[in-house]
Amino acid sequence: MVSDYLLRGLLSFFIKNKVLSIGTKYYPTNHVEREYVEMINYTQTMLLEIEKAHISTSKIFENLINEVGPENIPENRRFIELKAAEDRVDEYALLSNIIMGSDRYLYIEIFNKGKIIQEFANIIKKENGTIIEQSKSEIVAKLLSKNDAIRVAIDLIRIGSNKDVNVRAAVGMTGAASIERSINLNKEIGEISGVGFTKLGGEFAVVFPSKFSKLQGEPAYYDNYLFIDMIDSTKFIDDYGRDKLVEIMNDIKGFIEKECKGKIEGYREGGDDLIANLPTKDLAMKAGIDSAWHALNNGAKLRAGIGKSRREAGERAQLADEIKIWHPSSLIIFEIADGIYGYYVPSEFTRAIMDFTLNKKFKALLIFVFVFIASFVGWSIGYWEFGIVAIFLSVLYAVTT
Repeated sequence: MVSDYLLRGLLSFFIKNKVLSIGTKYYPTNHVEREYVEMINYTQTMLLEIEKAHISTSKIFENLINEVGPENIPENRRFIELKAAEDRVDEYALLSNIIMGSDRYLYIEIFNKGKIIQEFANIIKKENGTIIEQSKSEIVAKLLSKNDAIRVAIDLIRIGSNKDVNVRAAVGMTGAASIERSINLNKEIGEISGVGFTKLGGEFAVVFPSKFSKLQGEPAYYDNYLFIDMIDSTKFIDDYGRDKLVEIMNDIKGFIEKECKGKIEGYREGGDDLIANLPTKDLAMKAGIDSAWHALNNGAKLRAGIGKSRREAGERAQLADEIKIWHPSSLIIFEIADGIYGYYVPSEFTRAIMDFTLNKKFKALLIFVFVFIASFVGWSIGYWEFGIVAIFLSVLYAVTT
């Protein structure tokens, strides 16, 4: 849509960071998804690119090794690219992860008529996985994250190969997606043991052509800190009172603890900031964006940062001070691959102008002509102030009609 493209370009100029999307094209299929989609579209929440991620196959594999843990991936591995990753961040996929969470389905299929499927099921259960379906040669299970699913798959491949049983594994957001990924991998490499997965729009696999010994590594766990700070809390207290600030911050604290399973650190009742450690980055982003929307509904604005340490989260939150159109607005800043991105929630005034620009094109054209003529006539007769007055009247008209 041309108007959307032009508006994103104009906002990118004012914000001084690339606007990747305004609202979302995510299609909701249930009540929870519908609530998120309606809220992100109603608030015209924007996805910003602050530092562009360098997305390449080598980077993706490097990140995979770091995330799963070098000790959990044997040396005799072979990486395969089935479909190249897109050199951009997809807002649809990002929002999907936030809404649906980091749980992933693992599909396991054994070849060579092996009889170890029950042993595999027992191992998956010990790794906090849930068996969804099981047959003599297949398992569909649900694990806590993509990294957990890949790590468990590699261990099952090791056990199978030591018994001369080839094992196919694939990870997906749904059981059907993981099965389809396994089928595609079979077409590419045959019945060689390996695990397929997706990253940033691409499809990849780690293949193991020979046997390997038991891995010594422990599961790789990372902290996901969320730093939240209310913007200009002094003015907010002057306008609404300290009790209102306490109410908002307590609501946010309760939401993070109950809905996002977060552990609150460094919060003092009556204060305007808090730090929380959450189980996954997706939950941290969910907590950040939900908190920003809740604050917005109560007349407040938040800056938030997500990082692997308290300091990293705090430093990212501070970036919000420099990213603004008129005045600082709610902003949640996080990392994707090696890039920095953010969800920017524009003010009500900015949203009114955006809505006017997108939905009232004729009036926008009329205002442009009016301002142009007033400015031209003013300069011609020596009264340049006409242009300023015309702009003021146009903005007033845009907001009130």
